[in-house]
Amino acid sequence: MMETNKVETKKTETKRMEPDLKLINMETVEVEQIEWLFYPFIPFGKVTIIQGDPGEGKTTMVLQIIAKLTRGEKILPEQKQATDEKNRAEKNVDSAANPVESPIEPVNVIYQTAEDGLGDTIKPRLLAAGADCSRVLVIDDREQPLTMLDIRLEEAIMQTKARLVVLDPIQGFLGAEVDMHRANEIRPLMKRVAVLAEKYRCAIILIGHMNKNSNGKSSYRGLGSIDFQAAARSVLIVGRIKDEPEIRVVCHVKSSLAPEGKSIAFRLDKETGFEWIGEYDISADDLLSGDSRGQKSRKAKEFLLEILANGGMAQKKIEEEAENRGIKKKTLRNAKLELEIDSVKRGNQWFWMLSE
Repeated sequence: MMETNKVETKKTETKRMEPDLKLINMETVEVEQIEWLFYPFIPFGKVTIIQGDPGEGKTTMVLQIIAKLTRGEKILPEQKQATDEKNRAEKNVDSAANPVESPIEPVNVIYQTAEDGLGDTIKPRLLAAGADCSRVLVIDDREQPLTMLDIRLEEAIMQTKARLVVLDPIQGFLGAEVDMHRANEIRPLMKRVAVLAEKYRCAIILIGHMNKNSNGKSSYRGLGSIDFQAAARSVLIVGRIKDEPEIRVVCHVKSSLAPEGKSIAFRLDKETGFEWIGEYDISADDLLSGDSRGQKSRKAKEFLLEILANGGMAQKKIEEEAENRGIKKKTLRNAKLELEIDSVKRGNQWFWMLSE
């Protein structure tokens, strides 16, 4: 009799450990509209990874974005923004699917760095970018290092109502005992930040250094475990252009919520500082391997200087000749911008000519 009771007790304990079956009928699930901090690169309520080799401008770019957000301004210059909206309209893209990305009002941001000093590096960069520093908050982790599982992260989001949280670099917030190459150790960390992003409708950006794999393939040079990229809804790579070290490019390598965005370039110069340039014709793999972009740009510049040497020429004719030489329109226009070539309208045609 006692043996029977023991068996029954064991069965009851086993049943308690097993979760009850709950089914979700997709008919009852409501469709949710994705909100964007920066379409199509950084969604609200999700995790975005920005990675690249050290010194490529990842942090500088993110601080520029933070500065805009604290002032309630569009991330890209007005001219670039208008061009993007025009292109979408021409492609008959539903505007409801591509909402305006920048918040209308200034927002609070949590920025955590494990590498740079707040007073000698981060604040000077924020001030140079024109940020409202009163809206940039940092969790004081001098006594106890912050990790992705730390309860203080959620408390800070609740207290500040931050719309953006940045951990820079991600390797500094894993915890001393975590091996970034082990999926079983990375998965709960990424799950945790993903839950926080969705719960508080904030964007979470994880900045990471790429590995030293010499293969140019972006998929082979990402962070340790594949679970990093698997948990992120958007993954961006930042790199510099070979032979043009002041030019850096942001490439989309994963986009789960929208079509991949066109690569965007910015100039990072010691004298002139940070400046958005616009779309660049280069893939992530070409960017990492150092192939093609520098040569394409140089070829386009040489072509324009040659064809305009004797005076202005109709834009349509220039584009036709460029196409004959294998130069794409985007590459041609980027070269035009860099050479500061003027556009003048004569009658119903546009003419390009070298600046005086």
